[in-house]
Amino acid sequence: MIKFTHYLAEAKNTHMEHLEDNLLNAGVTGARESINYLRSLRDMLSGKTKSAVNVTVKWDGAPAVFAGTDPSDGKFFVAKKGIFNKNPKVYKTPKDIDDDISSPDLNNKMKLALSNLPALGIKGVVQGDFLYSKEDIRTVDIDGEPHITFHPNTIVYAIPKKSKLAKRILTTSIGVVWHTEYSGDSFESMSASFGKEIAGRLTKSKKVWSVDAMYKDVSGNATFTQAETDKITKVLSDAGKKFNSIKRSTFDGITENDELLTRVKTYMNVKVREGQRIKNTNRFVDDLMNWIFAYYQKEIDKLKSEKGKANKTAKRKEILSYFSNTPKSQITALFDLYNLIIDAKLMIIRKLDKAKRIDTLLLTQDGYKVTEQEGFVAIDHTGKNAVKLVDRLQFSKANFSPDIIKGWQK
Repeated sequence: MIKFTHYLAEAKNTHMEHLEDNLLNAGVTGARESINYLRSLRDMLSGKTKSAVNVTVKWDGAPAVFAGTDPSDGKFFVAKKGIFNKNPKVYKTPKDIDDDISSPDLNNKMKLALSNLPALGIKGVVQGDFLYSKEDIRTVDIDGEPHITFHPNTIVYAIPKKSKLAKRILTTSIGVVWHTEYSGDSFESMSASFGKEIAGRLTKSKKVWSVDAMYKDVSGNATFTQAETDKITKVLSDAGKKFNSIKRSTFDGITENDELLTRVKTYMNVKVREGQRIKNTNRFVDDLMNWIFAYYQKEIDKLKSEKGKANKTAKRKEILSYFSNTPKSQITALFDLYNLIIDAKLMIIRKLDKAKRIDTLLLTQDGYKVTEQEGFVAIDHTGKNAVKLVDRLQFSKANFSPDIIKGWQK
């Protein structure tokens, strides 16, 4: 299993884990790192010390776009996440895009990226998210004031039409937010670096709104009061005490069993989609066991051979043995810690949201609904490890909700 501390540097920035899931993915090490991330973010927001972490805003852009110079031949390219395939898929000509992408919208966006991004003078390889093309820009009235909007995925971004930013965006062909850069002699060997300003080092172009994901509190509002600092410090203190009460074997029983880890994280996502947090951890553990039992029963019922049924039944017994071999008080303590990490994370998110520069909305059948940003990314001092801070009950639920109109559904 790939541990948290090595995950992103090895796997590139094609997947990023939630902060609280580190204690499931990487056990003792992951739990300790999550608590340390939160302590550093608390310190940053209380203004007492220079933080050991950097923060970027998690924009809800789509699709992901990679751009830069192919180290094998020095030619400019754009790409999707297939850049890191065994046989990298990169596009250097419009024909390359036509040969690989049949979706008209995605095909058009990649061609716009290919024609407009060379003007930025990108050195090496960078990764970002497509925010809009000129035809994606809409003008709508929000609270009686005209705004320009772009809607790349779940969140709608809205900017007052009379603002300088809106006027700048209206002159451009595309908008891209940059968040990751790569170094290496080949696509296969490249490693990711996070938390660095990218757009500021690129050549300015009238046709591209190129923005960094780096978090900046330009409003001066995202600072903890003493009371807020005391409150989150208490939560983190409780998390530290709970962490010390949990045996390593309790963490390892999940972390070192890939299938059990998958089942647990899948169930957590089921609860997120239902808009539910863990409340009573004792009952949650019972519900988790019952859900895992039922999952395997469905798998067993699909099988026709007795041998197949017996093998799957044995697998269920093996997976559920964690719950019979581990004191329930230890398992509930683990999920108590999970909850405390979420509590502190949400305090951080609420404060970081105070520095929001662009209005964020959801589009429903009944009109626009105010929402917060997708979330944030916390990056350690090496720039190699990062985790996402997302209010999963807000954004993740909206992401899966059939009531929310996505940008690609219009």
